[in-house]
Amino acid sequence: MLVDRVRRRWTEITARLRQGNTYVVDTAVAAAVAVAVMVQFLNAPPGGVTKLGILLNAGTVVPLIWRRRMLATVAITILISGILVSMHHRPGQMLQYGGLVVIYTIADMGRVWQRRAVLAVIVIAIPPGAWLKGNTAPEFMFSLLLPLTAYLLASLARTSRARTTALEERAAQLERERQADAARAAVAERARIARDMHDVLAHAVSIMVVQAEAGPVVVRSDPAQAEQTFDAIAGAGRDAMLQLRRMLGVLKEEQDIGVREPQPTVASIAELVAQVEHTNLRVDLRVDGEPRPLPPDVEVAAYRIVQEALTNTVKHAAARSAAVRLEWSRDELVVTVTDDGRGTGGASDLAQSGGHGLIGIRERAAACGGAAEAGPAPGGGFQVTARLRYAGPDRHAPPRAQTGRAA
Repeated sequence: MLVDRVRRRWTEITARLRQGNTYVVDTAVAAAVAVAVMVQFLNAPPGGVTKLGILLNAGTVVPLIWRRRMLATVAITILISGILVSMHHRPGQMLQYGGLVVIYTIADMGRVWQRRAVLAVIVIAIPPGAWLKGNTAPEFMFSLLLPLTAYLLASLARTSRARTTALEERAAQLERERQADAARAAVAERARIARDMHDVLAHAVSIMVVQAEAGPVVVRSDPAQAEQTFDAIAGAGRDAMLQLRRMLGVLKEEQDIGVREPQPTVASIAELVAQVEHTNLRVDLRVDGEPRPLPPDVEVAAYRIVQEALTNTVKHAAARSAAVRLEWSRDELVVTVTDDGRGTGGASDLAQSGGHGLIGIRERAAACGGAAEAGPAPGGGFQVTARLRYAGPDRHAPPRAQTGRAA
């Protein structure tokens, strides 16, 4: 734990140093090395300092200012100067401080071949040099392990930096993917809201238009019926406004989720049927099987499919009656809406009419892993059938759908 903290702290320090002005940082490093080298001048015996010695020692310090710009040149210059300092020895250096800095720099920022060359020089050149100088075993180990330690520390710093960079890039990539997923989810949500708004408006306007057209006919002959007609218009308008307000509230990011009203469900189909009956279209609702809990998307899809099918009936079929049937099976809900109005010839009519109602039915069923069909009913009229899966591993498998009459 302590080692990890020290390593992270060292990485932070080196990162800050690299972000600063490189000339300033490298000049400071050269100055620190110069201070260490000056100790040899202060402790030199009389006559132990020569002008050549000063020049050679400076050759191991001054080039460090350009260590990150001309690394190879600096390394060669300091290597030659260090060898000449050891040979001239007026004064010499107990440690080749500049050489240690160069070794660290190459191991940290050098190319692969440069790092390998420096490591080879350390392993191959230091042992013969120590033997020629007559170093004892402790002195030999010190001379060998000190540059190896500098090399190892720089390698650890480079590896840690590369790992940090990789983690940062991975985090940035994950953030980009998260934002892309959020954007796709937002687009899908807005598409769903657009379909809902189409269904709500088409249903409400169809009922209001039919009732408004019937109003003048009965306003004088049957005032009571006229009053029911206007009540139906007002009720359809209020219901449309309520659902539109609910859906538009979803688009407001600052809206509190807790105050939003729930989406319509299968249980709301009975209210929908009662509302449509105000248009003088007799609608029979039949439920077969045992109702069961449904996923939220299937609940909304079942309601909207019935709503769109009844809207089609009111607008296009000139029907007197319709039947809504909900069949509950083990793994799917079958929704069938049949009317006794005029039917159309099949899927080609949809392409020719350019309507979107039955396309919306097909898309809603497909989104739930189901399928939808629409066309002439066996006994006359028009029929919409949707199979909505709510169980099984293939719930979201691609469906097949055929449609006939457009909204």
